[in-house]
Amino acid sequence: MIDVEDLISLVRNYNPRTDADLIRRAYAYGREMHAGQLRRSGEEYFTHPVSVAAILTEQRLDDATIITALLHDTIEDTKSTFSEVERLFGHEVAELVDGVTKLTNLQLSSSETKQAENFRKLFMAMSKDLRVILVKLADRLHNMRTIKSLPHDKQVRKSHETMDIFAPLAGRMGMQWMREELEDLAFRVLNPEARNSIMRRFITLQRESGDVIQKITQDIRKELEREGIEADVFGRAKKPYSIWRKMEEKELGFSRLSDIYGFRVITETEGDCYRVLGAIHQRWRAVPGRFKDYISQPKSNGYRSIQTTVSGRDGKRVEVQIRTRQMHEVAEAGVAAHWSYRDGVRAENPFAVDPAKWIASLTERFENAEDHDEFLEHVKLEMYSDQVFCFTPKGDVVKLPRGATPLDYAYSIHTRIGDSCVGAKVDGIRVPLWTRLKNGQSVEIITAEGQRPQATWIDIVVTGRAKAAIRKSLREEDRERYIKLGRELARVAFEHVGKRSTDKALRTAARSFGLHGAAELLARLGSAELRAQDVVEALYPELATSGGDEIDASRAVVGLSPDETFARAPCCQPVPGERIVGITWRGRGVVVHAIDCPVLEKFEDQPDRWVDLHWHSGKHPAVHSVGLYLTIRNDAGVLGRICTLIGEQKANISDMEFLDKKPDFYRLLIQVDLRDVEHLHTVMTALEAESDVAEIERYRDPARAE
Repeated sequence: MIDVEDLISLVRNYNPRTDADLIRRAYAYGREMHAGQLRRSGEEYFTHPVSVAAILTEQRLDDATIITALLHDTIEDTKSTFSEVERLFGHEVAELVDGVTKLTNLQLSSSETKQAENFRKLFMAMSKDLRVILVKLADRLHNMRTIKSLPHDKQVRKSHETMDIFAPLAGRMGMQWMREELEDLAFRVLNPEARNSIMRRFITLQRESGDVIQKITQDIRKELEREGIEADVFGRAKKPYSIWRKMEEKELGFSRLSDIYGFRVITETEGDCYRVLGAIHQRWRAVPGRFKDYISQPKSNGYRSIQTTVSGRDGKRVEVQIRTRQMHEVAEAGVAAHWSYRDGVRAENPFAVDPAKWIASLTERFENAEDHDEFLEHVKLEMYSDQVFCFTPKGDVVKLPRGATPLDYAYSIHTRIGDSCVGAKVDGIRVPLWTRLKNGQSVEIITAEGQRPQATWIDIVVTGRAKAAIRKSLREEDRERYIKLGRELARVAFEHVGKRSTDKALRTAARSFGLHGAAELLARLGSAELRAQDVVEALYPELATSGGDEIDASRAVVGLSPDETFARAPCCQPVPGERIVGITWRGRGVVVHAIDCPVLEKFEDQPDRWVDLHWHSGKHPAVHSVGLYLTIRNDAGVLGRICTLIGEQKANISDMEFLDKKPDFYRLLIQVDLRDVEHLHTVMTALEAESDVAEIERYRDPARAE
């Protein structure tokens, strides 16, 4: 483990004015809080936060971020609290640690609807302070570097999550080195055979042709010396995953794959960048379509470079990036360059992006997403896509994701232009609307009055903005028909529970779904985007679920033999609606666990004791006790209001235990009797919305396992 003085030395290398005493106190506090905790590898747990802090020193980040890294697991995994961290290390650090804790609790690889909601929370955390994400990325990087100690199924799950979310996010933030390492570490788990194959081919290639990187580096240096240009030249082989992705995209074997080497030329001035480009193109033949000038047209995360691919020594294609030293700093650190220090002061890099402006540009297009699918689509398109730059007839630049079509271009100009589009010209030539645009093309949109979007356009466009606009237009076109149908569906559903679908009832239901009025609600009913049953349940949950007899609680589980009994596991307290599995116990029947209960790992080598179970479908009685951890404000009447609120949700409090009493808050464990997982969600949502509730989480305790 890195010693505290060594960590301080790493910080002092770029920030001699660092508050070394504060870092020492954070180091000591973190080590004390994590005392006795071990990682899966058997190492002392505190080695992890220290390693995360060390990773962040490589980006020359401020003291608050380094201290947050040292403490980032304390609130979640130890007896430490927000108020204690705030008292000891200040409000800024406490807020950052709390932000990282909340991100850690997001299950980003869960179902689509929940994933969309968690992405909203992720971007909300980013908008508060981007350093939260920087700590989380460094946390994930160290976990991936040490992933071998985890069980294989967890390695696979973490690697998928890394490949799907964290690596693209690092790339979107301009931290390309981190994206490449995260991808390669995940690739090592998800497809080890493919990675090993590529590594073997590299070794064979190097044996056959010698050190190609050194030879080409020397060739470039000679050309620059001949032109009198001072610059540093670096070369490297691309990461195995990057090569594998190109092989998959281009459907090529390794032997036919080109540009597996990348070279970087770092100059002093912007003018030198273009002189280097001229020298390289004069010496080697440029590959058509592989030139990008991100100096004159920077990426939104601040990335600036000239990128070109040429046929180098022995006809091998090589990619060359050309940029100044300041551009290089931003290219390496991305948005994090905003917090970088040099010689004890915040580095003044003219190319570093203001994080507030960057996150605003990233999120503005998400705000109009009308449902979870649209939001998730917007996020993933924004995070994953590279950009192409096209020109309007007047010469203005329009940025679009790779794969965009003239329709995407039209909607990026204005929704009205997109809706009325009937054709397009690219570089003066009429092209189909599904044509994929390329860098540098000039696009002209042809419109016609009375034209309306077609349903087939959804499959043509790739941008979330265009898809949302087309869907909205299609909805409006059939709006009257849908409203009429929706009104009839609502009438029947309300009459079924003895109620009337009045305008006031429909307006109230619309508000609960976040819709603008009764007409919008009826339109969605008619278009089958909402179910009438869901509308009734939103207003009258008890009436909507009262049909039919309740299921006998003693026979609530399907999959047992007639003479078998069952009990819910106290460690995970599964409820109807959750996926479950049973473990047999001699003389005691079957103990039912939630499928994700960590206690199940103990029985992995005893498959004969596992029983495949599921809950009976139908209405369950509210007898399934679930523990809820609550942190509430210590004030007159607060506890009474919490109990009343739980009762209003038709849930009964069966037990209550005060765990921690402070002058400003209580922390307590409440046992609540519930019907099913939907009932649990309703109760937790109602409590989370209460202003006097600071935190709420479901109680689970592996130590209480059978």
